[in-house]
Amino acid sequence: MAPVAAGPSQLEDAAAVRESVSKYYGDTLQGSSDLRTSACCTAKPPAKEVVELLRRVPEEIVSKYYGCGSPFPQGVEGKRILDLGCGTGRDCYVCAGLVGPRGSVTGLDMTDAQLDVARRHEAAWAADLGYDKPNTRFLKGRIEYLEEAGLEAGSVDVVISNCVINLSPEKERCLREVYRVLAPGGEMFFSDVYSDRRLPEAARRHEVALGECLGGALYVNDFLSLCKQVGFSDPRVLAAEPIEVHDAELEGVLGGAKFYSVTFRLFKLPGLLEPQCEEYGQTATYKGTVPGSEDAYTLDCDHTFKAGATARVCGNTAAMLEDSWLAPHFTVMGDRSTHQGQFDCGPGNCVLSALSVASLAGGGGGGSCCAPKPAAAAAAKGGDSCCAPKPAAAAAAKGGAAAPRKCC
Repeated sequence: MAPVAAGPSQLEDAAAVRESVSKYYGDTLQGSSDLRTSACCTAKPPAKEVVELLRRVPEEIVSKYYGCGSPFPQGVEGKRILDLGCGTGRDCYVCAGLVGPRGSVTGLDMTDAQLDVARRHEAAWAADLGYDKPNTRFLKGRIEYLEEAGLEAGSVDVVISNCVINLSPEKERCLREVYRVLAPGGEMFFSDVYSDRRLPEAARRHEVALGECLGGALYVNDFLSLCKQVGFSDPRVLAAEPIEVHDAELEGVLGGAKFYSVTFRLFKLPGLLEPQCEEYGQTATYKGTVPGSEDAYTLDCDHTFKAGATARVCGNTAAMLEDSWLAPHFTVMGDRSTHQGQFDCGPGNCVLSALSVASLAGGGGGGSCCAPKPAAAAAAKGGDSCCAPKPAAAAAAKGGAAAPRKCC
């Protein structure tokens, strides 16, 4: 689907939204304590390595952090990372430590006040990490027009973003630009705010709702459709949390909508991802080589691979592990030469939707194959966890007839 050209009125609306957002984050908010919802408050603690780096980030940077999640991919040493809407650079500073001196981190933001803070501590942070020179750079620009900032096609391995895409008045253009700058096998690993319905016009134009990351939140199903139109054919959810609105004025404007902070993983694997989970008899084994995840690696809410254990996977999951930047950490056996039908994802039929995201976030709205099931509880019921691939040996012990009860 070709991108739709924006008319004059659309461009005027986009400019107004950008001005409102820039003012809110540059002038209105003086610190994270000024926030009126929990949208920009991280719910779950990040990995130990990330926590250790966060403790060292300068206070001025942390105090003006407004993210809604922890978009820190593990195992990115030597990679090229781009942070969209980097703000004061908190996530960039952490990633600078994760990628090491051979990697690089680029932060992009349109607000001068935020960029001034980010740039002020670069040299000192590099010295703190033991680097000869900074491996970070901070650019001013719009996340929908990355080419204007000098970002070339295929120049990035991983794009991160923390509660920013919802602020964009041109979300389709933003995702298309991300797809362009990602190298083949690259990934967009990001946290953002989504809603369980399409928002009323009043909410989408409300200054505080926009600034608090609610007014621009996409309906989950609309976002999933947009991803597939752009080329991210199989979006994966890593985590989801409900968002609390503790402001009476905002509650009245939002029309009863529920909001979630969701961490998505979008892989750029052109020609390799299919609309459904298909069975090719492939297996994957995690090598235990991702720092901080030596015992097990979590790809998404349905896939946690234990080190050394072989698990059956669908064609899409195999591609994500074998043909993306994750490839050094996995051994995938088999190919797509023989199709064996649709992969059995078990209960829920592997359909990612607004209902499954709501269920994962604890917001009700129906069952989901994405809701984690403790292994002990699954064993007690004589079943297999929906959230972890079944080792091939276990399947073989049952005569190979039983398919893993999980989503791929």
